Amino acid sequence: MLIKSNSQGFVHPIPSEITPLAAYQSRRNMIRLMASGAAGAALASWAGREALAQAWAPPGKHTALAAIKSATPGALTMEKVTDYKDASSYNNFYEFGTDKADPAQYAQALPTSPWQVEIEGLVKKPGRYALEDLLKLSAQEERIYRLRCVEGWSMVIPWLGYSLSALIRKVEPLGSAKYVEFVTLADPKTMPGVRSRVLDWPYVEGLRLDEAMHPLTLLAFGMYGEVLPKQSGAPLRLVVPWKYGFKSGKSIVKIRFTDKQPQTAWNKAAASEYGFYSNVNPAVDHPRWSQATERRIGEDGLFAKKRKTLLFNGYEAQVGQLYAGMDLKKFF
Repeated sequence: MLIKSNSQGFVHPIPSEITPLAAYQSRRNMIRLMASGAAGAALASWAGREALAQAWAPPGKHTALAAIKSATPGALTMEKVTDYKDASSYNNFYEFGTDKADPAQYAQALPTSPWQVEIEGLVKKPGRYALEDLLKLSAQEERIYRLRCVEGWSMVIPWLGYSLSALIRKVEPLGSAKYVEFVTLADPKTMPGVRSRVLDWPYVEGLRLDEAMHPLTLLAFGMYGEVLPKQSGAPLRLVVPWKYGFKSGKSIVKIRFTDKQPQTAWNKAAASEYGFYSNVNPAVDHPRWSQATERRIGEDGLFAKKRKTLLFNGYEAQVGQLYAGMDLKKFF
């Protein structure tokens, strides 16, 4: 399959089109509280102010956040949000075990404060960045993104975070940088799955630099108006909504800029099954199963029908131009 370029490209909403001034200013207080350890209350309060500013009253604690005005139709889905219980209890996080219930059971032992992310490689400003430093970028960048995500099943999650491009611009990649590699925590003391040999630890993922710079590639710190649950990748994770979920590294501790395509965890484990790009593509089957349909969490009853899988998980208009001219059956 060849993808043609979209001449219009992706237009990122500007802050004035998304967030009322009062809510924007209140985020500085959220950052201060996050740094002091009052993260849960801060995010919940902030999300509530966003909802009120959008004149939408949430019916419950873990329900859909206010829809954000977007300059790009389709960038933020209006589909029904997955129930919080499902999204936080049915997870892929092999560091805590291969069963979908293992992360929720074992991840609570993971210490997430203090936390640092090391930036290294082909950048002008390498160094160790504390979680508080990364959160400071959110004063101007953080938004609520209501996005479809696919991990073999699909979910719709309201993420709290900002475009990774904000951090990339801050560290100033060199002209020779072509890829971004993400390394996640591998602590055998708190992560029982790391003691297994199911993967070559630590878990590593990667993106081309232009993919990493795309506005829909997020650094996420929260979901459903709260800080990230530990089983969902606390304290910060990547979200790349047009790719399969294993591309979105959880509990990130290192970001490396390189001129060579990274060797990713699943590609090393099974190169014939998991390509570097891992874009959601119904025309490319996994060697052991079809990827033409998907199962939406919460719609898995006895008579529930599967959904047709959408190219790039439905974000073709936003990201298709990244792959113009590429054979997506070869570069899968």
